[in-house]
Amino acid sequence: MTAPWLELLDDTIRACAEFDRPDLAQRLRARRASLLGPARRVVVFGCPGQGKSQLVNALLGAAVCAVGDDVTTAVPAVLRHAETPTAAVLGAADAGGPVETATARANKHPEAVGAEIGLPRALLGSGMELVDAPPVGEPTGRRTELAMAALAEADCALLVSDATAALTPLELDLLGQVARLCPAVAVVLTKIDMVPRWRHVAEVDRNRLADAGLVAPVVPVSSVLRLAAAKANDRGLNAESGFTALVECLRAAVLADPAAAAGRAAAATCAVVIEELMGPVKARAAALPPAVSQDGLVKATKRVEQVQRDAARMQTQLADDVADLNSDVEYDLRDRTRRVLREVDDYFEEADPLKVWPEFSDWMRETLTTVAEANADWLLRRFEWIAGRLAAEVDDLPALLDSAGVDDLRTPRVEPFTPVQKMFVGLRGSYSGLLMSGLATTLAGLPLINPISIGAGVAFGARSVFEERGARLKRRQAVAKTAAQRHVDDFFLAYGKQTRDAVRLIHRALRDRLDEVARQVRADAAESAGRVKRAVEAANARRTELITGVRRDLTKLGTLRGRAEAARRPLTVPRGLTA
Repeated sequence: MTAPWLELLDDTIRACAEFDRPDLAQRLRARRASLLGPARRVVVFGCPGQGKSQLVNALLGAAVCAVGDDVTTAVPAVLRHAETPTAAVLGAADAGGPVETATARANKHPEAVGAEIGLPRALLGSGMELVDAPPVGEPTGRRTELAMAALAEADCALLVSDATAALTPLELDLLGQVARLCPAVAVVLTKIDMVPRWRHVAEVDRNRLADAGLVAPVVPVSSVLRLAAAKANDRGLNAESGFTALVECLRAAVLADPAAAAGRAAAATCAVVIEELMGPVKARAAALPPAVSQDGLVKATKRVEQVQRDAARMQTQLADDVADLNSDVEYDLRDRTRRVLREVDDYFEEADPLKVWPEFSDWMRETLTTVAEANADWLLRRFEWIAGRLAAEVDDLPALLDSAGVDDLRTPRVEPFTPVQKMFVGLRGSYSGLLMSGLATTLAGLPLINPISIGAGVAFGARSVFEERGARLKRRQAVAKTAAQRHVDDFFLAYGKQTRDAVRLIHRALRDRLDEVARQVRADAAESAGRVKRAVEAANARRTELITGVRRDLTKLGTLRGRAEAARRPLTVPRGLTA
């Protein structure tokens, strides 16, 4: 049956491949291979001058790591179990030498990347490897990089800090970084033999660890007492050195249950990798575009509705304007023809149609033509004003004069006053005058026909002719007026009909033009609304797709992280061993 931590590692490796991080997958594969090995690795690290290398020597009871005020560990030294002492300097051509000088040779060689030392020690034989890491006090540098690389493969990590001062912010920050890589961490308080108040320093360190939220036991030790106890084989001195508690702490961390130690280390490594995988996913989540506002779509929809309302309003306005125009055009035509008739009446109060009719006929034709032209021009200009007001110009307005047609004035039947008629009218009038005057003069004894009666007859005859001529002139003038009025009425009816027909034609043209413009505007507005709607839907669909992808990735990685966090258990020390 596959161990749970192996399943966690394999699932995390697959996640690295899925999220296109082959570098992280390679790191996990290397970590997997090291965890499947028989030995659990304990890395000893810390700032320079804290007694780190001396601690390793004291644990093993052998002076294999170079120590001294002028000696600084430059490369990691890995100490593992061997039946006979062996040593090798990695990454450099080494001429060989005693095991005790291997780390010194590695520290001095510029191309060395580490040292491997084998020792026949029971602590190493129980399944533990010790690593003396380079100091990590520098922000950057080769030694810091080598130290962090060693810590990345640690199953347990010991931060070495001497008892001359409490943990510094740099050490606390460093311990926090290492705790992310390795859940089994402890603080080893060295040089307690030199500091009488080391218990106070240890208590301060525990409080600072608690304030920083770090779970790590503090184990006070004295490497000097440990080495002295090993040399004298003094158990009491060995217990006083504090190394008994430290060894028990290491056994609890990596030797009591190697599988659990491997699981904790695997979980810590997976948690770090998962956090790196979640970084870009969280960045994607933070960079998600906001939901597209519906304001643009609402505005576009309202624009379509407004266009429809405007189109209906313009058609109503056009109908109202045309109705007003019809009324005004008819009134204008009626007013102009009435003025013509008044001029005709005034003209025929004096003129004799029998003498002036041809001239009058020409005048009437020209006058009515002028009326038609003026009315038509006014009509067209009014339609142009309406079209401009509605922003619907029509290029081909009907030509009203071409279809108006002003007919010639027909000559009325005017009765002439001929000489024969004048003679008979004169005889009739003279007869009455002669008879009346003759009868009157007969009373005076004169004959019926006498000079007086003849003179009276001539006077009455002349008067009769004069009166008849005036009466006939009035009748001719009345006939002419009637003929002119009938002609003007005919013109009014015919031209009014053609004007109304033209108004209908222009009205239809303007209506069709307005419909065309309205359809085009509606189509443009609808197309714009459609584009806005499609853009909104596409943007929201894309955002939903992105959100779904981010949520899916976060859920998957969150599940992995939960499994990793559940498998991490901090290192604990049996009560009574850290006093």
